[in-house]
Parts: sequence; structure tokens; C-alpha cells
Amino acid sequence: MIFQYQNTAREGDLVELTAMRRGFYIIRLQEDGELQTHRGVIKHADLIGKEWGSEVFSHLEKPFYLYPVTLSSMLLNTKRNTQILYPKDIGYILITLGIGPGCRVIEAGTGSGGLTQALAFYVGDSGHVYSYENRQEMQNLARKNIALLQLQERVDFKLHDIINGFDETDVDALFLDVPNPHDYVKQVKSALRPGGSFGSILPTVNQVSLLLNALRRNGFSFIDVCEILLRFYKPEEDRLRPTDRMVAHTGYLIFARSIQKAPKEKAEGDSQDDEA
Repeated sequence: MIFQYQNTAREGDLVELTAMRRGFYIIRLQEDGELQTHRGVIKHADLIGKEWGSEVFSHLEKPFYLYPVTLSSMLLNTKRNTQILYPKDIGYILITLGIGPGCRVIEAGTGSGGLTQALAFYVGDSGHVYSYENRQEMQNLARKNIALLQLQERVDFKLHDIINGFDETDVDALFLDVPNPHDYVKQVKSALRPGGSFGSILPTVNQVSLLLNALRRNGFSFIDVCEILLRFYKPEEDRLRPTDRMVAHTGYLIFARSIQKAPKEKAEGDSQDDEA
């Protein structure tokens, strides 16, 4: 499981070894294991029992720093066959959809399982994720990525074309990461509980327009469209300025809430014949 709450690294923990300004490595500690890098070899046994934040050295005397894995580092390190969602988008998705312990949530398509990892972590042991994908090779990779975090008990993977609808009903939230979400809005409506939250991500305004039209025709309101831009700054107090590159447009995020309209009251003077 990610996020270690004890003070020291233990055998079986998923840990992050960071080299200053040279990236990081994620490993699961085993007594007889070792990490081989271009900066030298580090034996797992030398890490077990170390406090978090400890400086450790490879056999070439190159320094590394030992930390518990974070969800952000796991997402950035996820093995992928397709582009995954960035942490900047995932964080906003989780908050806007109201994902938390006990939530039942559907996602489609699974892809490499980046969002699946975040959903599975945040729904907790009392919630559940139902992840739909129609490509077997993608689902296989997502299963491996979830197993690395030991969160597989919280996820049902389904190899299923969602044009035929979802198996679940009354879920709290549903997120579509597919190129044509406008084709599935009726299916989404049937799966959500009354007042449930919907989200999607799309790369172009043309696709967004099609989705907006479908949402309004199928009983959704409180619709928002946004994009999230992330700019880092060089952390040097005497020359603080933006870095040369930034994580700009990765997609348009669309959110909506399912609504249940009250039946219209019959106007005074209307008759049964008027309704016929």
C-alpha cells in the first residue's frame, strides 16, 4: 500500500529513492533485493530500518534519499501504453466529483490505469471502483499497475463496450475518458444515482460541444468546462523565475450533475381532454 505511516522503511514497503535533480526510482523492499542504476548499486537490506529522508549511498558513493512513495510519484512513474491523466487534472477531478471513502464510482476507459489508481486509493476500503475497457491489452497493464499498489481488491475491471450500458446503478460518480462521450450520456444517466456527479476529459472544443449538447438533452445541469495549467518556478531565492517548460493544455475537463425535474403542474382550467 502507498503512504507509509511508520517512521522507518520496512521489508515489503513501496519506497522512492530520489537522486538530486536526476529523477527517482520506485522499488518494493526485499531483504535480498538490489537496485542497479547508472549511479551504482543499492542493496535493499541497507535501506530496511532507515528513517524516511535518510541519505544513502550506492556502491559508487553516489547519494540518494529515501522516501515513502506518494500517489503523485506513482502516477508519474506508471507504465503506460497511452497518455495517462496528469496529477494536476486528477486532483481536480477527485475533488469536483466528490470522491472519498465509501464512494462507488465508474470509470471508462481504463487505459493504463492512472486515474484508476487514484480512485482506488481515495474510495478507501468501504468504497469501490468499476473500471470499463474494451481493449484486453490495456486492461492487462492496468491490472498490473493496480496490483503494484496492492489496491486490486477495490477495483472490478470489466472488458465491456459501454454502448450496451453499465452493469451498476446508483453509483455516486462516473468519469468518461473516451473520445466520444456524447454517445454514452444516456447510459451514464442510467448508472448514476439521483444527483450523481459526471466528469469527462476531451482534447478539442469540437468534442466538448458535442458533449455539452448531449448533457443538456439528457437531464444534466450545473455544467462546467475548464482546463488546468501548471507552471513550476525555479526554487532559487536569488533568481526565482518560471522554469523553461510548463504543463499546459492536457485536455478540457467537463463536469455536470444529474438532475430530476419535477413534473409540471397542470395549469388552472386545463382538462383531461387538453392532455389527450
